[in-house]
Amino acid sequence: MQLILRQGRIVDPSQKLNKVADVGIEEGRIVEIAARIRKKGRKEIDARGLTVFPGFIDMHVHLREPGREDSETIESGTNAAARGGFTAVACMPNTQPVNDSKAVTSFILEKASEVSKIAVYPVGAITKGSEGKILAEIGDMFRAGIVAVSDDGHPVQDSQVMRRAMEYSRLFDLPVIDHCEDRNLSAGGVMNEGYYSTLLGLRGINPAAEEVQVVRDTILARQTGAHVHIAHISTRRSLEAVVRARKHDKISVTCEATPHHLLLTEADVCSYDTNMKMYPPLRSREDVDALAQGIASGDIDVIATDHAPHNINQKMLEFDRAPFGVIGLETAVGLICDRFVRTGIITLERMAQLFCSNPARILRLQRGTLAKGSWADITVLDMERKYEVRPEEFASRSRNTPFAGWKLRGGPAMTIVKGKVVWSL
Repeated sequence: MQLILRQGRIVDPSQKLNKVADVGIEEGRIVEIAARIRKKGRKEIDARGLTVFPGFIDMHVHLREPGREDSETIESGTNAAARGGFTAVACMPNTQPVNDSKAVTSFILEKASEVSKIAVYPVGAITKGSEGKILAEIGDMFRAGIVAVSDDGHPVQDSQVMRRAMEYSRLFDLPVIDHCEDRNLSAGGVMNEGYYSTLLGLRGINPAAEEVQVVRDTILARQTGAHVHIAHISTRRSLEAVVRARKHDKISVTCEATPHHLLLTEADVCSYDTNMKMYPPLRSREDVDALAQGIASGDIDVIATDHAPHNINQKMLEFDRAPFGVIGLETAVGLICDRFVRTGIITLERMAQLFCSNPARILRLQRGTLAKGSWADITVLDMERKYEVRPEEFASRSRNTPFAGWKLRGGPAMTIVKGKVVWSL
């Protein structure tokens, strides 16, 4: 065999596995999982004391290339992903130029084939230039390789345009990923509207700016039969709307949450640290607690990073002027290990659902499982590893993390893609 991982704890909900076993890999694919594989591998890895998952997938990242290579490149972003335990990423279309055509989609995939050690899946724009007016050539982009459509960062305001996008997406079985924001309600705001925005003298963004668009999208999904995925959900009422649409109205809707919306609140903005400025903004303690409950209950389908790198010069501006967004590829898995798994809020099986099987299902990827014959994409975690978040050691070109200095226990130990170790401690 090409590679054997010996005696790690295998956790794969798709195969109903949670046991210590060997994993055998040949020609980049899983060929055997057994209590003990008698054959010898050309390479063997002692995984005793480690936890072995199907490869983690981050379905919401910004790689910035083409156009903003000063903040991130496909190479640096995917290196950061591998270091963070991810074997695949889906990259959003708000590049320069916008990924609204076969040409840009093809560029991203060709560049990734040259420089990336992990799988890269482009997300195509809903509208040309992400201007919210005319539908992009979704069919051409689908044939070129996109896995979803989104105008993330420039959400579609015209409900008729969004309706047409959902109808069109059904022809290709593509999910519509939406950054839910009513720009008229959020205009000029830089943080959550409430006590802290008043205290700090910063213009607030009312939670309704997100919530009305979530409700709109579920209504349009019901009418069109499309699958809508709500990006970076951040409020209790938004989550309630998703749960109601899915459970009571049987609408095809899923959602994701980010580690920063699960672990930080609007009170953290009191430092005026621009690494606490993101969209959606950090919300109230009530909202954060509701999201944490949603992670535990299964109401939230995915944890995604919304990895949004920015050049340090941009983030050094005043809070009002600095761009929205924080990075997360190299911290997300460790944060969830430490603050959710170790504390008993979620199980290892639930973590696997959030990071691999659910993203694979939503994006229709042939990944997220350790089934025999599947690609040997594997994330190996050391749940006892102790370390401090040090941005200066990141593989990303950017350093805009809100978690600098956090001490964590549990995190990535090795990342394997198609049977090859692409990163290890």
